[in-house]
Amino acid sequence: MRLQLALNVTDLPAAIDFYSKMFDTAPAKIRDGYANFAIENPPLKLVLFESAESDGSINHLGVEVETADQVTDAERRLSQAGLETTGVDDTICCFAEKAETWVHAPDGNRWEWYVKKADADQIEMVVLGRPDERSTTCCP
Repeated sequence: MRLQLALNVTDLPAAIDFYSKMFDTAPAKIRDGYANFAIENPPLKLVLFESAESDGSINHLGVEVETADQVTDAERRLSQAGLETTGVDDTICCFAEKAETWVHAPDGNRWEWYVKKADADQIEMVVLGRPDERSTTCCP
């Protein structure tokens, strides 16, 4: 398990250069307007979204787990604790196929619990089995 920090950046190449040096780690994936790092020390998934409006602001936070069962267990625990979740969905988003659930903190920060199942070729969110549910952003 590791934390995920997804940031909006205005200059993706400069941000990739900075975070590569800062964490001494090259990106695991680079796509148009997107990069992610799988940093071992500290254990962190760092995701960068290029956005002209939001330099350095948080896009969302997350917890990456190892199995879909862990996502289901987290969603059940969060729901039982009285937090409203999106439920667990199999999705394609952020250039990955995932099982995920989302919660919103009182301050508006969005938290994702997820497991990556495979790479994908699109950033837009599609809930598998429901192709009519497409979002222009990868995060609810």
